[in-house]
Amino acid sequence: MRTKYAVVFIFVVALVIIEKESNILSRVSDKLIQRQTPQLTSQKDNDTAPRSSVDLLELLLAQQPPATNNKSDFIEKEKVDEMEHVSSQRNSGGRKHVLLMASTRTGSSFVGEFFNQHGETMFYLFEPLWHVERMLATAAEGTNGTLLPGIYRDILQALFLCDFSPLEKFISPSPKNHVTPDLFRRESSLSLCEEPVCTPVVKDVIERYHCKIRQCGPLNLTLASESCLSKQHHAIKAVRVRQLDTLRPLMEDLRLDITVIQLVRDPRAILASRMVAFSSKYKTWKAWAQDGQVPENDEEVKRLKGNCDQVRVSAELGLSKPNWLKGRYLLVRYEDIARYPMQKAEEMYKFTGIPFSSQAREWILRNTQTTEEASGIYSTQKNSSEQAEKWRIKIPFTLVQVVQKVCGPTMKLFGYKFVEDEKTLINKSISLLEDKQFP
Repeated sequence: MRTKYAVVFIFVVALVIIEKESNILSRVSDKLIQRQTPQLTSQKDNDTAPRSSVDLLELLLAQQPPATNNKSDFIEKEKVDEMEHVSSQRNSGGRKHVLLMASTRTGSSFVGEFFNQHGETMFYLFEPLWHVERMLATAAEGTNGTLLPGIYRDILQALFLCDFSPLEKFISPSPKNHVTPDLFRRESSLSLCEEPVCTPVVKDVIERYHCKIRQCGPLNLTLASESCLSKQHHAIKAVRVRQLDTLRPLMEDLRLDITVIQLVRDPRAILASRMVAFSSKYKTWKAWAQDGQVPENDEEVKRLKGNCDQVRVSAELGLSKPNWLKGRYLLVRYEDIARYPMQKAEEMYKFTGIPFSSQAREWILRNTQTTEEASGIYSTQKNSSEQAEKWRIKIPFTLVQVVQKVCGPTMKLFGYKFVEDEKTLINKSISLLEDKQFP
């Protein structure tokens, strides 16, 4: 009798498994029908696509949203295992996409050069979202606040897929026949300074580090797209993406293999740097620095707190390692990069799965040990370790106290030490950085 029941039980379990697999295949079929292809394609894209229907099936299954209803622990573990399998597949080779996510004055231009200087297999873009922010600055404040993160995400998605057409809508004046002379800081992308993307007005267009923009003709965005498709790896620096959770659709896009590097810096140093770089916007802070009194309920102080909180919330999400982000988020402090640029560059390259090129190594050696005064506030040629400490003698202790009060939780998370008096602040022999490893 027991044998009879056992046979019946096995038969029922088999039926359940068959039905489950049938439903899964049905969902996969629907996804395949609905999936859109990039606007521009090339043979190189096909080379990096999944090699078989089995690979595609596994990738699609791994992208199913987390369960919200009551299911067994076994099924939940099965989903986690599938996502870990996808992560290992994505890091096994092929085209890589890197998003350097930062705030202004965190050293992101300097760190972005680590990837810009990689060599001929890298397509690098410097702050393409500047155009979006500039155009939408005149939009209704409510719309700006709620829709902007999603617009940023969608533009990034298109650019990682080498489609410049969505960005064109935000470039002013509008490009004609996909040609514009007005792409923001084009000269900061070596990929946009190479022929045929750069149509030289005279010879010797490429300088040692950047192109001479005045010697390149207007930028043909169609040629830029073709150049992008020809490159094995893509990297974008963006200081306008501040909410990590809004990037989830990019991480789940099977056409992309994105890793996010979030660059952070001591909030006290950021404020000191912004007061110099954006002098007209920080007149209030400069006035407070003079009279020594800061009204804590002022909108400027609240804005500072909001910025710190936003950076911290994104970092906390990344460090919590949700399944959709596991193995694809790295937190890096600017101060650590300034002290150990080559070591940190190697770590970042290893994390992204991109080989650390000799060209990038040479650039780092040349640009982290310079003894001469930097050529401007946006220069990437600096003595990096010295640069990281300059803020301590430029910002009044009164403002430091305000930052420590409103940005305290953020400073604690990132390992920045508080100072109790001005003497400690200006004494560079006393480190304000905890030795801290981020998981």
